[in-house]
Amino acid sequence: MKKLRVLVLVHDVLLPPPDAEELGPDDTYLYQMELDVKSTLTELGHEVKVLGVDDDLVPVKTAIGSFKPHIVFNIITDFHDVTTYEAHFVSYLELLKQPYTGCNPRGMVLAGDKGISKKILRHEGIPTPDFHVVPLRKRLSKLPPGMNYPVIVKAATKHGSAGLSQASVVKTDKQLQRRVDYMHRSQKDDVVIEEYIEGRELTVAVVGNDRLEVFPVWEVWYTKLPKGARPIADARVKWNVEYAHGIGIKTGRARRLPEAKEQEIHAVARRAYRALDLSGYARVDLRMDPDGNIFVIEVNTNADLTAVEDFSEAAEHAGYDYGELLELVMRAGLAYKPAWQRV
Repeated sequence: MKKLRVLVLVHDVLLPPPDAEELGPDDTYLYQMELDVKSTLTELGHEVKVLGVDDDLVPVKTAIGSFKPHIVFNIITDFHDVTTYEAHFVSYLELLKQPYTGCNPRGMVLAGDKGISKKILRHEGIPTPDFHVVPLRKRLSKLPPGMNYPVIVKAATKHGSAGLSQASVVKTDKQLQRRVDYMHRSQKDDVVIEEYIEGRELTVAVVGNDRLEVFPVWEVWYTKLPKGARPIADARVKWNVEYAHGIGIKTGRARRLPEAKEQEIHAVARRAYRALDLSGYARVDLRMDPDGNIFVIEVNTNADLTAVEDFSEAAEHAGYDYGELLELVMRAGLAYKPAWQRV
C-alpha cells in the first residue's frame, strides 16, 4: 500500500500519552486499541497524526484542513456520551468530503439499534431470535404472545454490554417486569427482549463494501463458569479483566466446526452485513443451538481492532498480520463511495 497521511481520531480521554509505548499492558489497557493503531501505522511508514476529540467538532475540521489526510482512521464510538451520535459524527466527516475508515452513517443507524436491525434481519429471512421492543417509559407486565422463556433483556442502542448481567436472563413475568424497569431507569434507553438461545457463542469478522472479506468463525467460551451461571458476555466479562480471568474466558477458532457449517455461518454473516447496508468492517455475533441452528444476535459496526482481540486474531488466521488488517480496513474506507461522490 502506498504511504498515506492518516488522521487517527480518538476520544480525548483515550489519547495515548507520549510515553505510552514504554508502558506495560496494565497501564495501557484502556487505550490499547488507539495505541496499537497509532504505533502500527507509523511503523508501516504512514504519516500519522492523532487527534483527541471531546465535544467540539471545530478541532476536527481544523485538523483535516491543515493535515489534509488521505483518510481518517475513525475510533470515535459516541459523541456527547451518546452512542447513537457516532453515526452523526461520521455524517460530519462525509459533509467535509473526508474519506474515513469504518461503517457509513446509515449502516451505523440500522445496525446500532437492536430493535430496528432485528426487524430488518427478520424481513430478509435471516435467522434471529424472537424479540419484542419496549420503548422507554413504557411498561411490560408479561411476555408478549408467541414468545417463550427464558428471555434476555438488553438496552436497544448501547454498546459494550451496557446493563447486561446474569440477572438479564429472566424466566418469569415478575422477573421480566423488574428487569425492564431497571434497564429503562439505568440505561435511559429502549429495551429489547430477546428469546435466550442456549448454545455456542460465535462471531464473524467482516471487512469490505461490495466485495467482502470474511474471516474464520471465532468462538467465546468459559471454563470456570459458576454453577447455574449463563455463558453470556455481560458487562463484567467485557470490562473486568480479573473477573473474566476468574471464570476462565477463552476465545479462539471455533472448535470442532465442520466446514459445511462454517460456510453456512459465513453466508449468514454476509447476508446480515448486506441487509443492514454496512461498509468498512463489522463483527457479526451469532448463537448456535445444540441442534446446529444459527441465529444472528446482533451486528457491531466498527468492532474492536485491538491487536490481541478477536477481530485481529481471526484476521491473522485468514493470513493477515495486524498491519495488513489495518491497511485492509483503510483500503475499504478509501474504496467506499459516499453520496457526495455519486452526484
